[in-house]
Amino acid sequence: MDHFNRLVSEQMMTMEKLLYLQGELERCQEIEQQLLAIQNETELESVQFDINQMKKELKEIQEIFEKQTEEVIQSYRQTDLEPSI
Repeated sequence: MDHFNRLVSEQMMTMEKLLYLQGELERCQEIEQQLLAIQNETELESVQFDINQMKKELKEIQEIFEKQTEEVIQSYRQTDLEPSI
């Protein structure tokens, strides 16, 4: 059960990162729209770069989260199959 708890704990930390990054991505996309409206090309390019970097990181974290979910499920199934002491 310790293994299961550790996996769940790691997954919760990943979820926190995921939610934080999603919030930051949304915030940057709002800034991008504002900069597009005022046609500030230099700042726009910088924000677009940040957005692309965050999208890459978000994808990586989502993949990690999916793998952790599979590990949690497998660990739970193994724990459920083991006889209780």
